[in-house]
Amino acid sequence: MARVTLRSLAVIAALLLGGCGSMPEQIDETAGWNAQRLYSEAKTFMNEGAYEQAIKLFEKLEARYPYGRYAQQAQIEVAYAQYKSGEPALAIAAADRFIKLHPNHPNADYAYYLKGLATFNEDLGLLAGFSNQDLSERDPKGAQESFDTFGQLVKRFPESRYAEDAGQRMQYLVNALAAHEVHVARYYYRRGAYVAAINRAKTAIETYPQAPAAEEALFVLVKSYDTLGMTELRDDADRVMRKNFPNSVYFAGGPKDNRPWWQLW
Repeated sequence: MARVTLRSLAVIAALLLGGCGSMPEQIDETAGWNAQRLYSEAKTFMNEGAYEQAIKLFEKLEARYPYGRYAQQAQIEVAYAQYKSGEPALAIAAADRFIKLHPNHPNADYAYYLKGLATFNEDLGLLAGFSNQDLSERDPKGAQESFDTFGQLVKRFPESRYAEDAGQRMQYLVNALAAHEVHVARYYYRRGAYVAAINRAKTAIETYPQAPAAEEALFVLVKSYDTLGMTELRDDADRVMRKNFPNSVYFAGGPKDNRPWWQLW
């Protein structure tokens, strides 16, 4: 549990009393605070992990002093506090608002990074670690949105301190998106929908040619073409696979470890 000081408890009490409509006589102790003090107290809450109280003070700051650097910084701090509070949707909304209001702000790169991170963690959250569900089996929408956001960061701010990490996350997401296509192709193949399996496998190969999942995508093509009796296309796919993956485990019956590739990674 986060350590909260007596000073912070007093501020919490002031916030609660100030927000109580049934007690109009109660005075909001923060009413006379200037922007600097509101920001300082909110940062104290942030450092103590009291994100809900920090958000309240940041919102008070922006409402009372809507212009100037403290208000702008409060907006991005709210996005971070929402992210740390486990509210990715609110964090994304706050980051979007900051980007819209301040597209050329020195911290705009951080807003993009935070938005991408919130979407990334929302799609690859804690529950995924406890379930045995392959990342490729999940809705790829979040992964695609995270990839697009990190892509905007890298494109707009190539010299940003966050660009390198964003690029690494993009590579991970490319692998995830490719694996999703292969998962769908595998699903169709097992149910006898060989044409659909071929289409999804081709999508994975053409869209994500460098992803690890391209190996299995080629294997699905070979098996699907073979089952359909399309020997010429089967041989073409087999030739491409042997050239690019000469030691593929699929030539020996497939992977021996049942864990999905992303857990092995």
